[in-house]
Amino acid sequence: MAYTKHIVTTIAYLIGIRADIVGQIGEEEPELIENLKEDQSCRIIRYLCKLRTQLMLNFKKTDIEMKSNLTNIDKLPWFDRDNIMQLEDWGIRIIKANGSSAKYMESINKYISDNITRCKGLFPEYVNWEYVKDLFIIPRFTQEKVIKNEFAKYMANREYYPFQQYIHWQPYDCGGMLFNDSKFFAVIYRQHGDDYITKSNYRVADEYIKERIYQFINETDSVEIVVDCENSNPYKLCSVILGLNRNEISKVQKLILFDDIHTSPGWDLLDKFVPIPIEHIMVERVKEQKSLVDIKMTATVCMEHYQNKVSSFLLFSSDSDYWGLISSLPNAHFLMMFEYEKVSEAIKRTLAGHEIFFCAIDDFGTGKIDDFKKFVLCYLMKKYLPDLLSYNGKELVAALYNEAKIPAEQNEMDNFYNKYVKTLKFIADDNGKMYFEIQK
Repeated sequence: MAYTKHIVTTIAYLIGIRADIVGQIGEEEPELIENLKEDQSCRIIRYLCKLRTQLMLNFKKTDIEMKSNLTNIDKLPWFDRDNIMQLEDWGIRIIKANGSSAKYMESINKYISDNITRCKGLFPEYVNWEYVKDLFIIPRFTQEKVIKNEFAKYMANREYYPFQQYIHWQPYDCGGMLFNDSKFFAVIYRQHGDDYITKSNYRVADEYIKERIYQFINETDSVEIVVDCENSNPYKLCSVILGLNRNEISKVQKLILFDDIHTSPGWDLLDKFVPIPIEHIMVERVKEQKSLVDIKMTATVCMEHYQNKVSSFLLFSSDSDYWGLISSLPNAHFLMMFEYEKVSEAIKRTLAGHEIFFCAIDDFGTGKIDDFKKFVLCYLMKKYLPDLLSYNGKELVAALYNEAKIPAEQNEMDNFYNKYVKTLKFIADDNGKMYFEIQK
């Protein structure tokens, strides 16, 4: 199983690890690294963390140079002068007259404490921000004994700190905190006596699976994606598409959704996030208790194949009944994608026996679709705004996640509540009309 490196790339940059090593960690995240470099808040934290580490490593030597030789911090070769001057330009007053290592340590820690929250938006709602923030902030850093203890701990265990950059944690040989997002979450949650369970957020499909999908797309004259919305998940489907090479996925002619009134509202908003033309077919019910999605999808695929000459279909469903469709179109090509918890072993054996490739959409993870989930939740919340005062805020969030059909742990819902519900603004326009506004 492969895992993402989005979070660890961000952490590596923020804590001040050398640029070439950040590039190696985030080898598959070049756009992320460029965005971090262009973000002033990220650069402020990075430069401050670099200064703090160098001050830890050269604490006594820095003190001697300042007191005996009257050499200030910007003139000492173990500090990055360019970083210091850039911080000064941004209003972060690093250079002090008559300074000492202790005073500089206190000042740098205060600046980190004051600025780290500006980086909160870099991390998805499913991440416990308090655990991340704790890596940067030394509690009670104004107390001399606290800093001495942190200094002693760091100097005695430098090989256990990520690339020997200082962070606030209880060091141990964890085998590489920044190896991937899975390892990082396991380590920092364990530091707080907690377990991180939702592994789908940082899972990524193996290259073998991706290459088989690309091969399927490229070996055909025409290919479409067809989705049984009752037996698939809009957020996981989005993660698959965003997890594939954009050039390859652009060869898909269109994505056809076969939907029902009882499915997730995420299907209605998918077109704003995927780079494929979408045809959204809402299948009406003749009897309320009976869905006709599978019949409509079967008929449409047959029509696409025989009338529109589509030769290949990426079929998203966990329903074994679609073997009837697949086996009835011997000249068409199928690749089936399902969810682990919904699919039967029988259909997997049948597909394998007929040499039809299949894989799980769960393997693509959901770490890259945080914006899509937030968009759906905020879209739904707008429906509640006229009667908002009649709701308990946390009960409202639970209702939103339930209606959006997004499974989430309490931490993720609490983060959404703090970020979007607690910050709702009651405002009036120029005509005196009053309403709530979601802060984004």
